[in-house]
Amino acid sequence: MVFIASYAATCRAEPHDFTAFSRERALAYSQAALGRTVGAHRFLNHNGEAVELDRFHGRPLVVSLIYTSCYHTCPALTRNLAHAVDVAREALGEDSFRVVSIGFDSAVDTPARMNEYAREQGISVPGWDFLSGEEATIRELSEDLGFIFFPSPKGFDHLAQTTIIDTGGRVYRQVYGNTFETPQLVEPLKELLFGTAARLPVTVSDWIDNIRLFCTIYDPSTGRYRFDYSVLVSVVAGLLCLGMVMTFVVHAWRTRGRSKPVA
Repeated sequence: MVFIASYAATCRAEPHDFTAFSRERALAYSQAALGRTVGAHRFLNHNGEAVELDRFHGRPLVVSLIYTSCYHTCPALTRNLAHAVDVAREALGEDSFRVVSIGFDSAVDTPARMNEYAREQGISVPGWDFLSGEEATIRELSEDLGFIFFPSPKGFDHLAQTTIIDTGGRVYRQVYGNTFETPQLVEPLKELLFGTAARLPVTVSDWIDNIRLFCTIYDPSTGRYRFDYSVLVSVVAGLLCLGMVMTFVVHAWRTRGRSKPVA
């Protein structure tokens, strides 16, 4: 589900103007943020210390906007995200990316409340920050991310959206739903870390990245990622076979050239 409850959108020129519209338009609004550079917005962590988003440049960043007085959907989204993050770190490395959960109900989601929310969800892992911000900052960030939220009788209706930001601070992928499948988060992170396709290896690091790109695969039976050595063996065997064929062709061509009769 893209939306929780009803649907609404904001106009970038008038961020406070909410109008009801279809799921398709909501998705289009969110997808339009892809490639957009996210501003260096300033937030406070659970200790009340200032944190600017551009400090996370250099590594992929996963951004989840929630509100702490939500009693069902936001906690479910956070717990599902926690599982996906655990799997991703196991596969890609503990320090390979960062995560921030940001409370968009600026009147309620104070640093103390965000800290309490993290404890309630059982999240105390390094590299995952729970942040608070002023209303204007939340609005600006929401526009950058293509995130939609608006007041409703039950609190807020909003997009169930997790955003992946690349190492340069640009929106790279949107993940929808409060119970998304783990590969929906891990595969984009894998692309950002190892590349979307094999590069011509120049350095040892390039070789390692290419191997990890091809051999780190998702196992549906366990719900985890693993390094599949059979893929590596297949690649090596294929390269050896190709080398043997090329050697045979070159040898045959040279032999034929030497045995050609002289007129």
